[in-house]
Amino acid sequence: MHIAIARRARALAGAVGLVLVAGCGLLGGSDDDSKSGGNAAPAGADASAAAPGGPTAPGASETPVVPGAADPAGTITLAFAGDVHFNERTVPRLNAGADTALGPISKTLAAADLAMVNFESAITERGTPEAKTYHFRAPASALPVLAKSGVDVVSMANNHAVDYGPVGLQDSLAAAKNPPIPVIGIGPDAAAAYKPWITEVKGVKVAFLAASQVQDITNQKYAAGPGKPGIASALKADQLVAAVKTAKAKANVVVVYMHWGIEGDKCPSADQKGLAKKLADAGATAVVGTHAHVMQGAGMLGNTYVDYGFGNFLWYGTSPYPNSNDTGVTTLTIGGGKVVKEAFTPASVDSRGVPMPQTGAEAKRITDRRDGLRPCTGLAAAPE
Repeated sequence: MHIAIARRARALAGAVGLVLVAGCGLLGGSDDDSKSGGNAAPAGADASAAAPGGPTAPGASETPVVPGAADPAGTITLAFAGDVHFNERTVPRLNAGADTALGPISKTLAAADLAMVNFESAITERGTPEAKTYHFRAPASALPVLAKSGVDVVSMANNHAVDYGPVGLQDSLAAAKNPPIPVIGIGPDAAAAYKPWITEVKGVKVAFLAASQVQDITNQKYAAGPGKPGIASALKADQLVAAVKTAKAKANVVVVYMHWGIEGDKCPSADQKGLAKKLADAGATAVVGTHAHVMQGAGMLGNTYVDYGFGNFLWYGTSPYPNSNDTGVTTLTIGGGKVVKEAFTPASVDSRGVPMPQTGAEAKRITDRRDGLRPCTGLAAAPE
């Protein structure tokens, strides 16, 4: 079944808009949704449309780093960022006008062949709040807004996907049924929640999966099961590991986007490290994730790239942890089925909750701090 992804050409500057194209699909699409080769838009999208830009803040770069622009034919680039939602100060980003919801860093996401974030929210305007402290939700219009910001696929396997109970979950599943961009890690049953979205770019098939390892009310009450709607859970790794092995048999590259870790902790937990090893052994090309609200370290686990935590990205408020506004976009170049280059575009979450790309001393500080987190991960440095 075909999904038309709202996409844009990889214009590096002077980008002003794009055409959103409606499509059909089921919860992130079929096992083999194809995308045309090169830096072209997928079938159905307007290949002549450009990536939107936006105003810059003091200290922000007007031309964010665009990794992979001169890479040889046959390689692909994948861009990743952290937690995104539309609550409190970020609600106006749903109607950002000529700007994109994510601001100028959208150009960095758009420059990659495929870009992914975690959508930390239920997609509903109804429902009853669950018995928890924080509740996040957004209207279904958030998905095309993210598509306009350069995002190609989102994970909803997180601890806020069912903040508004069964009614909210029903609405989220309805929004994900015919999405402008694939939504993974959630479904009407376990088979759908653990199902990868597989697409093809430059002749390379890429599979994306998502799951949550966070021990919370969402994983307790709303883990997907046989005939039971909910999120893909990784509290027990077996089903996720099996899904990775199955995806590896169908795709050249397998990405697993995790929700995991301990809030505020800059180092990965033993549970994170243990699961990363299992996913790497199962054939994952890259294992990436969020949840801690701060950046965690990244590097290589054998042939598998691991980034334990991207941190906040489009965020409703300042988290009560040091350096919680430090963020950025990680762009991986994949060649021969493995990561051959990592590039990081540093950003800082501003007073509007928007991740603004940085230059100069602040960019160096964020990048150096990120690189300094690697020792506690036990990972080797990624290729540059």
